[in-house]
Amino acid sequence: MQLRLDALEAHLAKGLAGLYVVYGDEHLLAQEACDRIRATARAAGFTDRSVFTVERGFDWSSLLGASQSMSLFGDRQLVELRIPSGKPGKEGADALKALAAAVSNDVLTMVTLPRLDAATQKSAWFMALADAGVALKIDPVERTQLPNWVGQRLAAQGQRVAAGEEGRRALAFVAERVEGNLLAAHQEIQKLGLLYPAGSLSFDQVQDAVLNVARYDVFKLNEAMLAGDVGRLSRMLDGLRGEGEAAVLVLWAVVEEVRTLLRIKRGVEAGKPLAMLVRENRVWGPRERLIGPALARVTEAALEKALALAARLDRQVKGLSGATRGNHRNDPPPDPWDGLFELAMTVASPKTAVAPPLRARSGAAAPARRPV
Repeated sequence: MQLRLDALEAHLAKGLAGLYVVYGDEHLLAQEACDRIRATARAAGFTDRSVFTVERGFDWSSLLGASQSMSLFGDRQLVELRIPSGKPGKEGADALKALAAAVSNDVLTMVTLPRLDAATQKSAWFMALADAGVALKIDPVERTQLPNWVGQRLAAQGQRVAAGEEGRRALAFVAERVEGNLLAAHQEIQKLGLLYPAGSLSFDQVQDAVLNVARYDVFKLNEAMLAGDVGRLSRMLDGLRGEGEAAVLVLWAVVEEVRTLLRIKRGVEAGKPLAMLVRENRVWGPRERLIGPALARVTEAALEKALALAARLDRQVKGLSGATRGNHRNDPPPDPWDGLFELAMTVASPKTAVAPPLRARSGAAAPARRPV
């Protein structure tokens, strides 16, 4: 049985299943879901708890033995199995199928896994677990959903942002500062609960309390580029630079997106369906929704010009070229990060002129690297 995270509370109120599989990479939400299952299990008398973590050389027979044995004190057992790699191997797959076949009323089993690809979700061991119990998929909170998520979390602790535009600005401010770091968002929301009483929060109160705790993801940069969100694109490049990310990796990610757009653009012009081209080019998630508007915004000639700029940037970031903008108008800017912004802007905002340097855009020097 597959279950959505927002349906977990209603499910637990009706009673526990004998087996739960919690999988996904959003660690905060996965931890909270596991905590709710544990709390319900304790209340139902599952007071004897065993935890197993699958590592190299893991003894699967110990897990099966624990799941089939009775507690010394007659208590009902909670058996937790953590598989950080998401790959149990052949022996583990057989053990998991045996575990699924032996679900009982006296042993509650909870298996935690990272995000699983489609093939793994169709594997015999995973389907056996899902059929025998409840599979709870933890989906990430997308960037566009983050302001609403922050608002819901504030409401849960008796707080809310001001009405109207001021409130929207406050939620957007928090979302910008914690981008890519949901645990940090949770901590900042808790901090607001400690600093201010229940009730309405002004934008100034939120701004004063929330730190810049974003952890920028080079692959999320492509979403900002496809969406044409120039402000977010600029912030992310500044953040990646300040965190010490390698310019060559950022260049690779942007160039891959440009090449994908060019292949799809040419395919559409050749008469192929967009849906088929999206699948062929392995475009999914938020990018799938953004690819259409981006294709309408940019021309084939602009994409080809972007690849030519990328080739010059590649030589520059690898130290093979000392070209400056003054030598030729087609040369990249002296600072490769300004060149990366210019390259991304060919997709984000094709009609915009050559961008000013990063420091001029941000109004300050690049931020210092933050500790991880």
